[in-house]
Amino acid sequence: MQKIRDLLKAKAKDNWGQGPLTFAFLGDSVTQTCFELYKKSDGSIDAYYDAEAAYHHYLKRMLALLYPSVPVNILNAGIGGDNAPHGLERLERDVIVHHPDLAVVCYGLNDSWGGLDGLSTYGDALGKIFDRLQEAGIETLFMTPNMMCTEISCHLEDETILEMAKGASELQNSGVMDQYMETARKVCAEHGVPVCDCYAQWKTMHEAGVDTTELLANQLNHPTREMNWLFAVSLLHSIFNEP
Repeated sequence: MQKIRDLLKAKAKDNWGQGPLTFAFLGDSVTQTCFELYKKSDGSIDAYYDAEAAYHHYLKRMLALLYPSVPVNILNAGIGGDNAPHGLERLERDVIVHHPDLAVVCYGLNDSWGGLDGLSTYGDALGKIFDRLQEAGIETLFMTPNMMCTEISCHLEDETILEMAKGASELQNSGVMDQYMETARKVCAEHGVPVCDCYAQWKTMHEAGVDTTELLANQLNHPTREMNWLFAVSLLHSIFNEP
C-alpha cells in the first residue's frame, strides 16, 4: 500500500497540484450497506440500508481525521446478493472505468452457497478480477468478510429468513466458509494481492467465546453498524502497514 500512502502524503503537501483520491469497493450486500432484513408486502425479502454506517464511510471519516485537507472519494460498487463471478462481469463498468487509486474487493459470503463444488469457480473469478485490476494499474486489496451465523437466533421469526439462517449456519459450522476464505488467501498470494483478514479476526473472537451471531444485524450475514468499524479500522491498518 506504499503507493496509496504516497498519494495521501503528496495531496496533503500539495493540495493545488495533486488531484483527489478515489477508493472503490467491489462486493456484496455488506459493501452496499445492507443491515437488517424484512419481508415486504409482496412476500419478497429486502434489507434496511444505512450508508452512513458502512465500513467504507467509517474509513473515509478516519482518513479525514488523519488528512483533513485530502478529499477521498468513495465509489460504492457493492450489490446485494453479488458473488465473485458477477463482480468480474461488471468490473469494467463499475470500477475500472472510474480509474480509482485503490480497489478493495470483498467476496465469499454469497459464493459459499455454491458449496465445495463452487470453490474453483470462486477462486478463478477472484484471480481474474485481480489480473484486470493490476493490468489497469489499480492498487488492489482483498478484504475477507465476516463470519455467517453459527446458530439460529431467537430473534428470528419469519420462516423464510429462518430457513436462510439454517443454511448459513450449516455452511459456517461445516467449514465450507473456512475453505472459501482459504481459497481466497491462496489466490491473493498467487497474485501478489495483500489481504485485510477480517474473517480471521471474527474466527478468533468466536473461538474466544464471543457470540458472533449476535454481532450480525440480520442474525444471518450482515454485520451490525458497530462491527463495520472493525472493517474500517482493519483497512486503515492495512493501508499503513502493507508494503
